[in-house]
Amino acid sequence: MRTIAEINEKISRQRAVVFTVEEVKARVAEVGVSKVAKEVDVITTGTFEPMESSGAIINLGHTDPPIKMRRCWIDGVPAYTGFGAVDLYLGASCAVDTMDGEEVRERGGGHVIEDLIAGKQVQVRAQGQVTDCYPRATFETTITRDTINQFYLFNPRNLYQNFIVGVNGGDRPLFTYLGPLQPYLGNAVYSNPGAISPLFNDPDLQLIGIGTRIFLGGGIGYIAWEGTQHFPLQKRLANRTPIGPAATLALMGDAKQMQARWVRGCYFKSYGPSLMLGVGIPFPVLNETVVEHCAVQDKDLVAPIVDFSIPRRVRPTFGLVSYAQLKSGRLTIENKPVRTAPLASMSLSRQVALELKQWITAGTFTLTEPVAPIPMERSFLPQDRWTDF
Repeated sequence: MRTIAEINEKISRQRAVVFTVEEVKARVAEVGVSKVAKEVDVITTGTFEPMESSGAIINLGHTDPPIKMRRCWIDGVPAYTGFGAVDLYLGASCAVDTMDGEEVRERGGGHVIEDLIAGKQVQVRAQGQVTDCYPRATFETTITRDTINQFYLFNPRNLYQNFIVGVNGGDRPLFTYLGPLQPYLGNAVYSNPGAISPLFNDPDLQLIGIGTRIFLGGGIGYIAWEGTQHFPLQKRLANRTPIGPAATLALMGDAKQMQARWVRGCYFKSYGPSLMLGVGIPFPVLNETVVEHCAVQDKDLVAPIVDFSIPRRVRPTFGLVSYAQLKSGRLTIENKPVRTAPLASMSLSRQVALELKQWITAGTFTLTEPVAPIPMERSFLPQDRWTDF
């Protein structure tokens, strides 16, 4: 048994033994769980994948005379203004809004966030609610990350513990949040990177909680809360990994410290903009169970194959498929070979875990004790009572 305090002491003296999760899997295959648990202090995980439920809190600073912003556009992307006078929330998946109200869907909030992190100038245009204390009606300027007060990511839902595989059994192309799905089962797309993904290696979220320090966008971030659509009660295999979308996390971190390499705006054809984000989580090796969970392989993880051609909340599935099969590039559906492709970058996911390992090995990143656990009893509530207007 180890404690986080003992591991941090080794980190501060640059004597901690740190493995990426892939290195741990390979080492366990060579020498077994018990020996690896004695050798390793910290295991790093990482992913680089689309996370559209993300965004940035921005405080511009007050103008003279002051303005109470009630409509605002940052490089043409609408930002939410319904709280403090010059506080804004810029959603990653919000598209550019032209002067006539039409969206330019190829560019959105994720691209603006990337530009700000990269140090570029972006334009701000605002309309205000005139009051006695906020007499200004309009405002226009350019900003950079260095000319605003706060600029931090606050992401309501990141790091799905598992997700779905999208296919299209219909007769026309579909444009989805997984990208284009070709008709007649022409392709299959999955987004989770499988066995290297952070939460697959801590299936019951025993090593993380509110306040856990993480790698977020190339800077230091924290787990702030459970994520939206958090569903830890998903059915699970004997190894405790879920068979479909399960736990999620809300994350936050100072975007002024981040790197554009790890925070990239992206666009899904005929669907809209999103954000590719690098996230890494370190796991303290407190006991052998930690290593046992991190030894899980792609062949031991599954995801449901979902048919997007049925326009319903609950869509039919073609059963479960292992991540080993998905990563082979081919799977078989109803005796038909189907090409597979990931949305996550496997290469950059590995690099996230490697960079976090380097931070810890150098003594510049220590671990934190969670201040509270992530709830593991949340149900998933749909909106089935509705009326068409």
